Amino acid sequence: MLKVAVDAMGGDFAPEINIIGAYEAALDNEIEIILVGNEDTIEDFLQEKKQLKGRITVFHTEDQILMDENVSTAIRRKDTSMRKAVELVKAGKADAVLSAGNSGAMMALSFLLLGKLPNVDRPAIATVMPCLKGHFILLDAGANVDCKAEHLLQFAFMGDAYHKALFNSKSPRIALLSIGEEGSKGNEATKEAFKLLQETNLNFIGNIEGKDIFFGSADVVVCDGFVGNIVLKVGEGLAEALMKMLKRDIAELITGRIGYMMIKPAVKSFRKKVDYSEYGGALLLGINGTSLICHGRSSAKAIKNAIKVASEMAKKEIYRRIAESLKPTEDIDEGKNTVNGLICS
Repeated sequence: MLKVAVDAMGGDFAPEINIIGAYEAALDNEIEIILVGNEDTIEDFLQEKKQLKGRITVFHTEDQILMDENVSTAIRRKDTSMRKAVELVKAGKADAVLSAGNSGAMMALSFLLLGKLPNVDRPAIATVMPCLKGHFILLDAGANVDCKAEHLLQFAFMGDAYHKALFNSKSPRIALLSIGEEGSKGNEATKEAFKLLQETNLNFIGNIEGKDIFFGSADVVVCDGFVGNIVLKVGEGLAEALMKMLKRDIAELITGRIGYMMIKPAVKSFRKKVDYSEYGGALLLGINGTSLICHGRSSAKAIKNAIKVASEMAKKEIYRRIAESLKPTEDIDEGKNTVNGLICS
């Protein structure tokens, strides 16, 4: 049985939401969950859940990392719930870890304790987003503000491997987010990355503009973390605003109540598609293990789904697939190290 370590004290609504989400995940899935945090607080919530004894265990810690805490200070403390949760994976006592707490600290601790994969310069946050044709993966969604072309190239390989593992796809369409479809458009890093991606065996379809990503034109959209995080937050805010505008406009109509009853199933379906809690959390790619970063405002449903995704990715060992996709091979004719045909420095 796979074990998932959950930072019970991380997030805006911790620990209650994390504990409820863990409880619901344990009911629905063959997963063992380790809740890491203050034992007394956790046990108070779990005292009526005796049927899950053995499926949910508690790892006690006294300390926790606050949401607005300085990252460099937070990661130095040795007894925080977030650090201990990551250490459980490092020690082989858990197969995956997730936290809805301070995302910068979670990324830093995962990187420092689990280490990065060979041939990966920088880890990337990969998030699943809805589109007209289903879903697409966006990366980097916030780990790296400034990127070189080589980093974007690595993100493309990592996104390709992740999409194949998550959706059982064969040849996902990879696109580079830019200000125009032409390879000559964009900043220097984007233009150079375009050239590098053209030389790979990836299914690279070229540049994609921001207006097209939600139409499902690509399966994996690659960009730096500054742009990616803006896209992520704009997408979340737009979906929420559209729902509120729709409800307001319907309510203002005389026949609004009747009309709403007729379109209620469609509205419900739309809400589910754009609800971030359906996707749980964002996987941190490029590290030697399975680590998920969840939204600070995660609901119990989001934590439940994040635990499910974490267990699935741990089972499929996505980090090993990424390592294999970036594994250097020796070019016999030229005697040079290459990654999928690209000469490595």
